[in-house]
Amino acid sequence: MKISTKGRYALRMMLDLAEHQDDGYVSLNAIAQRQEISKKYLEQIVPILNSAGYLLTSRGSQGGYRLAQLPVEYTVGGLLRLTESGLNPVPCLEQQPNPCRRSADCPTLPVWQGLSRVIAEYLDGITLQDILEQHNQACVNDYVI
Repeated sequence: MKISTKGRYALRMMLDLAEHQDDGYVSLNAIAQRQEISKKYLEQIVPILNSAGYLLTSRGSQGGYRLAQLPVEYTVGGLLRLTESGLNPVPCLEQQPNPCRRSADCPTLPVWQGLSRVIAEYLDGITLQDILEQHNQACVNDYVI
């Protein structure tokens, strides 16, 4: 499984909004500058996040975006499922029931199912809040006397 640029940038955008949640609505320009991501690319990601109810929007000169919920409510798994159209390591696991004509006799299917389960459990166990706390802790410990 390979995470696309869209998935990585969506995660960075959501983390930026989580980090600046006390600033009110944040403009795409501000996010683009801080994250060094093209504003046009972010404009492609916003509708995906917006339609899933991940963002609140405000128009006007003080407008922008903010998280619809607290950072602890968003998992990396949930976000990547939106942008990556699934987290399965092989195509045959993307539909239920499994459409592969060999699934009943496939000796490798349990391997892929196990990998899919481990990926989902790992990514669903990480929230935006977890990432922010881990990053903040690393910054606190990064000092020189």
